[in-house]
Amino acid sequence: MTTISDLITATSVTTDLHATNAEEAIDELARLLEADGRVTDRQRYVETVVAREAETGGTGMESGIAIPHGKTSAVSAPALAFGRSAKGLDFGAGDGTPSDLIFLIAAPEGEDDLHVRVLSRIARKLIHESFRTALREAATPQAIVDIIEQEVEL
Repeated sequence: MTTISDLITATSVTTDLHATNAEEAIDELARLLEADGRVTDRQRYVETVVAREAETGGTGMESGIAIPHGKTSAVSAPALAFGRSAKGLDFGAGDGTPSDLIFLIAAPEGEDDLHVRVLSRIARKLIHESFRTALREAATPQAIVDIIEQEVEL
């Protein structure tokens, strides 16, 4: 069975997103997944995620969270990237809050519902202020991975 540790590594985490908008953030995080070989066609993957964002009005949630995701053959293995933005970005949160904690979920075409499970488990943890605070205060990518591995069980 797949665990959260199978999906995220320190190389798929950035504590300093440089993006100035949601599409740039998706691309920046997708580059991390491309570098570790899980995304084989970054441009197509980003197009899939951006199209889904446009179709749904965005994946921004209250409390500064966004969980964009996409399922496509441009992904070779399920993966999770995380980025933290100092300014926050507009991911279409209903309350207008900019998202500073961004989780990007990548799923291969034909994959079971793993990406849905990951999405729901992360969202359940993110309702807890202590989890969000820990992610905001973590000093390194490895510290963020450790927090996620401790808190999110698939």
